[in-house]
Amino acid sequence: MLKIVGLWPQESKDQHEELLSKIQFLLNIILLIFVLAIPALMSLIRVWGDMILMIDNLQYTLPLLITMLKVFIMWYKKEALSPLINMIVNDWIKVKVEEERIVMLKQAKIVRLLAVCGILMILSTMLITVLSFPFAQTLRHVTNLTDPIGKPLPIQSYYLHDVSSSPKYELTYLIQTIALTTSGLSYTAVDSFLGLLILHICGQIENLHLRLLNLGKDSNFKAVLKYNVKDHIRLNRSIETIDNTFNLMLLGLLFFFGILFCLHGFLIVSIVNRGGHLSILQLVWYTSATICVLMHMCLYCAVGELLVSQSEKIHRATYEYVWYTLEPKAARNLTLIMLRTKKPLNITAGKTFPMTMSTFCNLLKTSAGYVSVLLANRN
Repeated sequence: MLKIVGLWPQESKDQHEELLSKIQFLLNIILLIFVLAIPALMSLIRVWGDMILMIDNLQYTLPLLITMLKVFIMWYKKEALSPLINMIVNDWIKVKVEEERIVMLKQAKIVRLLAVCGILMILSTMLITVLSFPFAQTLRHVTNLTDPIGKPLPIQSYYLHDVSSSPKYELTYLIQTIALTTSGLSYTAVDSFLGLLILHICGQIENLHLRLLNLGKDSNFKAVLKYNVKDHIRLNRSIETIDNTFNLMLLGLLFFFGILFCLHGFLIVSIVNRGGHLSILQLVWYTSATICVLMHMCLYCAVGELLVSQSEKIHRATYEYVWYTLEPKAARNLTLIMLRTKKPLNITAGKTFPMTMSTFCNLLKTSAGYVSVLLANRN
């Protein structure tokens, strides 16, 4: 997916493929910024003050802004991410025991399942959004402030040129559809890539844990321990690279989820309390959009929690090792791993919030609290 939108971190040795990748990235950026993001922001300015229309706009504008952040981070950090791709390739190539191979296959299957689910979710969302208007169904609030009369576009947007006449309307509709598809692929591809990196490292940490449990069975204790220490340092540096690359993106996602959860909750509750009309299709759309974003945020936190639990296994394995059966010098060497595993590995949002299930629960409680604040201010 990353190759389709020109975001694959590893540079190709073929100059033609590298040039094609740059062209794909440029087209993706042009569609994302000039076809979707800027018209959506201009539309937001025109409907500013009307809470319903603002929420309708922000449910598309916020994901577009987050997608832009993801795309620029992936492009800017290509050189930092390329060694991680090489690390994954080398881990699969090098000789390993059957237990380690099974662990790696298990993590790879999880990554593949998450990627397939992400693609299906994005494609189904795009199809519903694009095909709803031709079949006389509406998922959002249509207004003549931003939409041509009788000719609404897939997302709330405002263009400086007249798009109501034919074939300008049809061409704009088609270009928006293409832009939504590429932005959706960019959004879910970065998520899948981050999941691939973290789950692979979780698998490598689990393999390290297995080797530490069987450390006493090897005759050359010193050489095996040295290999495990180097492997642990390598994994620590990989997590540090991932955190340095994606912490700003994760911080943006935290704010994005919190804001969207508040706005959708406020919209649904306020319409129900006022006895307003909200079609079944719109109710299903708002609910499914909230659940979709919630699942993405939960997935990030769950993967981060898995990373913490796997690194804690290393800590326990070194402390529970029968060090008293070793020579004093060999026992002292275990302290290298003990000291490094004292603080568990984790990924953070903005170098501040650890991505764990505890953070996810706190975010849910805070967002629900802000929904009540919005409802109180409305009343």
